[in-house]
Amino acid sequence: MMTQKQKGILYMMLSALSFAAMQVAVRLSREIPTMEQIFMRNLFILIVAFFIIRRKGGSYFGERRYQPFLMGRSFFGFLGLITLFYASSHGAQGDVTILNKLSPIFVTIFAVIFMKEKLSRIQIPALALSVLGAGIVFRPSFSSDPLPLVMALLSAVTSGIAYTFLGYFKEKVDGMTVILHFSAFSAVCSLPFMLHDFVMPDVRQLVLLIFIGIFGSLGQAFITYAYRFAPASEISIYNYSGILFSLILGFAVLGEAVKLTSIIGGALVAAASLIVYLYNGRGGRKI
Repeated sequence: MMTQKQKGILYMMLSALSFAAMQVAVRLSREIPTMEQIFMRNLFILIVAFFIIRRKGGSYFGERRYQPFLMGRSFFGFLGLITLFYASSHGAQGDVTILNKLSPIFVTIFAVIFMKEKLSRIQIPALALSVLGAGIVFRPSFSSDPLPLVMALLSAVTSGIAYTFLGYFKEKVDGMTVILHFSAFSAVCSLPFMLHDFVMPDVRQLVLLIFIGIFGSLGQAFITYAYRFAPASEISIYNYSGILFSLILGFAVLGEAVKLTSIIGGALVAAASLIVYLYNGRGGRKI
């Protein structure tokens, strides 16, 4: 019989695997415009979230007093999707995931600035270690087009802002309501661009678009339930398994070479989070 924490760990790793698989599907369907991919991904999640809320009851889009914050989360989450999907379509999957996993750095920074949270003593060197890891990942791209990696970094920034809003919603707005609001916002905003540049998918591309929707929905569902089984402080570190999954899938499915710089950079980013995780587990002090 699995404990609640073990279930949380399993769901977090399944979420990381699902999102890594989604990124591969995005890359394989790169002939389809980014906004069309985003629309299909969010339409799928929108339908799933709608029926879940309808079944269990609750608010579809949240109370009026929380709308400014829900709009902020949805807007920056939408920007995070655009940058991530572009990066996944044009960059190496391992590198894109490593840079995208820097989002906790920006969550920490924005939480300190806007939510007046305090840094633990270990977080400052850990943040520096993460930045060093990101720099190592960036380095080999200077001889080629760095735009996909820049977009991956921007996805971490915008996702960091979006995730900061999630901390505010705790015990105020139901998680499925937040998902529905975000999915509806993203679907509506991407629709005009999709219609303007619409590409009729062939059978292969249609299957890949369905996979984007399925894996995106699974990733969102797994991470939502992971945090219901165990506190974020105990299981969030396992989200970094996504770096390994992306490197493996990029090699196995896309034939991407696993660069030493990607391994070193990913290890430093993951190590920084592991240090904070272990420190907090021992009851670290705040500054």
